[in-house]
Amino acid sequence: MLNKYARAFFTRVLTPFAAFLIRRGVSPDTVTLIGTAGVVAGALVFYPRGEFFWGTVVITLFVFSDLVDGNMARQLGRSSRWGAFLDSTLDRVADGAIFGGFALWYAGRGDDTVLCAVAIFCLASGQVVSYTKARGESIGLPVAVNGLVERAERLVLSLVAAGFAGLHKFGVPGIQHLLPVALWIVAVGSLVTLIQRVVTVRRESAEAEAAEGRPEQGSGAAK
Repeated sequence: MLNKYARAFFTRVLTPFAAFLIRRGVSPDTVTLIGTAGVVAGALVFYPRGEFFWGTVVITLFVFSDLVDGNMARQLGRSSRWGAFLDSTLDRVADGAIFGGFALWYAGRGDDTVLCAVAIFCLASGQVVSYTKARGESIGLPVAVNGLVERAERLVLSLVAAGFAGLHKFGVPGIQHLLPVALWIVAVGSLVTLIQRVVTVRRESAEAEAAEGRPEQGSGAAK
């Protein structure tokens, strides 16, 4: 839901910066790689130590590379299948690092098995939510549903909550509870989104099979 509005706004804001990088000879793929490396470093260096505020600051500085590289490609007129593949693949790596960092904290000094499991569920469900859409589109279905919690919502909820939770180390009382609440919201929202996409693919598949005049198959080809 956030994608439609947030992307349009930040695209306008980041266009001058993207143009500056182009003038400096930086390629969109380079921005993608550096941005992902920064997010992974911020998540896996700071989050497992409970440094949620500084980890979120570092991640936020790099997470906008996801918009900058696409903006650069459009300005250069060089949007490509390879660029789209690289961007999507590294998005999954960055997401995994963020929720993996949360899981490592709760598995270690955070000492909360339940929240560790919730963080792992957020990691796994986010990957599967993305896969359902990609897989549905790869077999020729439109997958015409966005879902309750997509990647933008997962990142905004978790990063904002983590950043504020980190203020507990600066003496703000009780604010550390924001992160567990956000993780539960992301977990439930991701599950709802997964169900929405599976139901949509099931319906679109049945409609496509009916339009082709043949019965729907019970199982697909080898994965």
